[in-house]
Amino acid sequence: MVQSVDRALAILELLATGPGELGATEVGARLEVHKSTASRLLATLTEHDLVETNPANGKYRLGFGVIRLAGAVAASNGIVLRAQAALQTLATGSNEAVNLSVLERGQVVSLHQITTPHLVGSIDWVGRHTPIHCSSSGKAILAHLPPADRKRLLAGPLERRTRRTVIDRAELDRQLAQARRDGYAFTVEELEVGLHGVAAPVWGTGGRVVAAVSVSGPSFRLTEARIPALGAMAKAAAAQISRKLGFVGTSVAS
Repeated sequence: MVQSVDRALAILELLATGPGELGATEVGARLEVHKSTASRLLATLTEHDLVETNPANGKYRLGFGVIRLAGAVAASNGIVLRAQAALQTLATGSNEAVNLSVLERGQVVSLHQITTPHLVGSIDWVGRHTPIHCSSSGKAILAHLPPADRKRLLAGPLERRTRRTVIDRAELDRQLAQARRDGYAFTVEELEVGLHGVAAPVWGTGGRVVAAVSVSGPSFRLTEARIPALGAMAKAAAAQISRKLGFVGTSVAS
């Protein structure tokens, strides 16, 4: 392992999963290196546009170079290409933001998004990691994983993101069982205050869940009354994508 490369990648992970902006001193403390070492690493990442400085406070955040790299990955990813038509149909029908997400290192990450035409709620989720237990895509995937995998992913403490985040294991199990019955999962202000989401699982050739399709928007527009209808739309989009991925028959029992 090349230590400097490992540390530079660790910085990118910190900025991606942390508060969003960190100073050189904070980065050094988290990496357990001297501030000067952290500054040199940050300067190198800045030269490649992977990190940028916020002129208002001098702190560092992810740069547009990361988006460029993520876009290249998404463009070459087979599931994204096969999902395009279904995602566009869902975005047009729901008039809200639509995301295709997968499980990565115990969290959910968006591979592709079609943004909402509305100014309110137009958040770019591509490349952002969210907890599996309090995002609609996470619940849609979690509900259909083998029990052993589900137990492993939920082994640690469940983070409370809002006052409505479900951290009670029995309640979460009940919601996941409902998601299996309904064919879609949903969250009501669990990830962020004022944000609702609905998601359905995408199946691969082996009959296992490989991704999730979600619709998300502000609570005043994506109301709880709309959830069943949007759930049906998400299920239809997910089924179309699953067929394009070669899924036939039934899913693996979970």
